[in-house]
Amino acid sequence: MVTEITTDVYDITCLDEPKGKRYRAFLFTGGTPTLFDTGLAETTNALAEGISAIGTEPERVVITHGDGDHIGGFDDVVDRYEVETWVPEQLDVETEHEPDNQYGDGDQIGRFAAVHTPGHAPENHSLIDEDTGIVVLGDALSGADQRGLPPGEFHLPPAVYSEDLNQAEESLEALLEYEFNVGLVYHGSSVTEDARTKIDRYVNFPGK
Repeated sequence: MVTEITTDVYDITCLDEPKGKRYRAFLFTGGTPTLFDTGLAETTNALAEGISAIGTEPERVVITHGDGDHIGGFDDVVDRYEVETWVPEQLDVETEHEPDNQYGDGDQIGRFAAVHTPGHAPENHSLIDEDTGIVVLGDALSGADQRGLPPGEFHLPPAVYSEDLNQAEESLEALLEYEFNVGLVYHGSSVTEDARTKIDRYVNFPGK
């Protein structure tokens, strides 16, 4: 299933299971077409079908972190498309294809600034395009509706899947150094309005 979140930015949902377990990738078609994450190894056909429906093939792949639902389709994507690949420098990659590039906090990948947001996973990065006001959050945050709350807000990722929730919350402050309006998440619904304001409110809640 493909949804255009905003102009030239597409949510490719590769698998949608009950109770909010949705597996997806994001394709930015403007400039150098960039695919963020590659889904599960077993969902690569669905990912390719989504890319075909959009009509623009990726030329760059950026991995936000090393969980199987984010990097599982890496080798298949490299086999299918002529792409340059980027993975976090903290990630020990177990793939057939060696990544072309590693990146870290503060690095620039085309128009995207990398922000290290660990906690869910030590290597999790968020990628921010301030020109269009969009941040790809990896699993730094989930959509609140993943936890049964109304959509349109954020929630920390589930503790059962995270290494350090305290660190996950603390690392969100780094995002507030940037300007953005849309926050793309991989689980639950993305936040398409006032994303920075909502993260600021979440981090700096009254009484903290």
